[in-house]
Amino acid sequence: MEQLEQKVNGQETASNLDSLDPVRDMINSCIQCGTCTGSCPNSFAMDYTPRHMWRMVLMGKKDKIFNSKTFTLCSSCYYCTLRCPRGLPLTEAMSALKQIALREGYTKYKQSTQFYKQFMNSVRRHGKVNEMEFMSFYFAALMNPLISLRFAPLGMKFMMKRKISLAVPFMGHSSLDAIFRKVEEMEEQQ
Repeated sequence: MEQLEQKVNGQETASNLDSLDPVRDMINSCIQCGTCTGSCPNSFAMDYTPRHMWRMVLMGKKDKIFNSKTFTLCSSCYYCTLRCPRGLPLTEAMSALKQIALREGYTKYKQSTQFYKQFMNSVRRHGKVNEMEFMSFYFAALMNPLISLRFAPLGMKFMMKRKISLAVPFMGHSSLDAIFRKVEEMEEQQ
C-alpha cells in the first residue's frame, strides 16, 4: 500500500520520517534526564535544548527539528556523550542530523553544511586542513561574494601573522583517502 506524506493530528506519517530512523535508534532509550543539556557549553544559544531535541526526534517532529538551529550549534565536544547516564552516542546523533540536513538539501543550512563538506574534502585531499584552499572552496560554494568580504579582515590578520600559508597545496591522494572510500562503501551497504 502506497504511503502518502501527510500530517495526522499534527504528526507526520512514517513515509516522511524514514531519514530520522537511524537517529531515533541511537537515542531510543533516552530517559529525558537533561544531563546532555546541563553538559552542553552551547545550550545557551540553542533554540531547543538538546534534551528537547531528542524528544522531538523520538516523536518524529522533523519539521521542527530542521527548522531549528540546535543541531548546527553542536561543537562535537562529547560532554553530553561522556556524561549521559545511559551511554547514548548523542554527539554522533547530532552529527547524523547534520548529515541528514546536508543529504536532503535543507537550504536554511547551506552555510553550515557547505562548511562541513568543504572541511572534510580538504582533510580527504591532504590528510589535514589546508585553510586557504578550504575557505576558497567554501566561499565559492556559497556563491555569495559578500559573505567572504566579512571575513577578509580576519584572513588578513592570519596571513600577516603567518598562520595561513599561501602556498598551493599538493593535490595528490592523502593516506586518509582509503579510509574515506571504505566509509563510503559501508554507507552504501546500509
